[in-house]
Amino acid sequence: MSSFRHPPLQPGWVDRPHQTLELGDFPLEGGETIGDFRLSYVTHGEPDADRSNVVLALSAIGSTHHRLDAWIGPGRALDPERLCIVAVDAIGNGLTTSPSTSGSQRGLAFPRFTIRDMVESQRRLVDHLGVDRLFAVVGASMGGMQALQWGVSHPARMARIVAMVPMARTTAWSVAVNTASRAALMADPAWPEGEVTKGWDAWVAVMQMLAGRTPAALEADGTDPAAVPAMLAERAQAMRDSGAQAVDWVYQTYAYDAHDVATTPGCDGTLEGALARITAPTLILAADNDLYNPISAARTAADGIAPARYVEIPSPEGHMAASFRRPQDIAFIDRTMQEFFASTR
Repeated sequence: MSSFRHPPLQPGWVDRPHQTLELGDFPLEGGETIGDFRLSYVTHGEPDADRSNVVLALSAIGSTHHRLDAWIGPGRALDPERLCIVAVDAIGNGLTTSPSTSGSQRGLAFPRFTIRDMVESQRRLVDHLGVDRLFAVVGASMGGMQALQWGVSHPARMARIVAMVPMARTTAWSVAVNTASRAALMADPAWPEGEVTKGWDAWVAVMQMLAGRTPAALEADGTDPAAVPAMLAERAQAMRDSGAQAVDWVYQTYAYDAHDVATTPGCDGTLEGALARITAPTLILAADNDLYNPISAARTAADGIAPARYVEIPSPEGHMAASFRRPQDIAFIDRTMQEFFASTR
């Protein structure tokens, strides 16, 4: 099982030096511990004297700190000339300590972790950086789920939340999608100890096409049906070339499937009670044809957060509307975020 390699830089990604925070033995909410835990992150821009301009940017499932790079840059919503953006790698993504990279708990010996464990590791980083109150917590997909968890767990620690295509409680549909993705990888003859290769073929079909996009998106692209098999094969090869490890994806899906802000310690056990803890103005962006995180979950989250603003992304792309795929989607989200930041204090 090889160690994760940073994937080759893609168009639109912003290259920054990696930094790490050594946290030693990191206790998990389930009672186990990750040994020799290292949190990976990068920064864009510099903090103000009072550190009130720091944005915590969160990664999606299977992604790295580059996940929000489309909105980072001069004149964009996350402008490093006025904000300090701290983009964090989530537990299990191959850069922060993961099943594929752990020295003492490698592979299936790695303990199960949760999205709240991700948030706790990030809280320690925020404390380490000397930040009392973040300008914003921003994330897409699992990053949006982490952002909502931040609002529930630490309601006084941020001035704003931006959650794109999120869920506060994982839906049965999303669990079904993740189960199919795990089955695709686990069916590979090399699972679990070897280098999964063929498993990425089926994984790409499930995650990057059937759940990640929509029929309308393929129609809008003018996709030739005869070209689809070759397109999927090319994407599967890109996954293999990226160095992504199947075991890391599997572990992150376990965290994804188990997510429910209602089970946060100190809450009353209800989704309504947990969401009512969020006091920061919250922008929730969703796509009405999302086939991974159903739009109903985003609407439920927005309905439960008193200071929430709910906006639908006018895109055929479904879950991938909050991604690099279409320039018009990037521009729409950027404008919406800038307006939200300007109207909230």
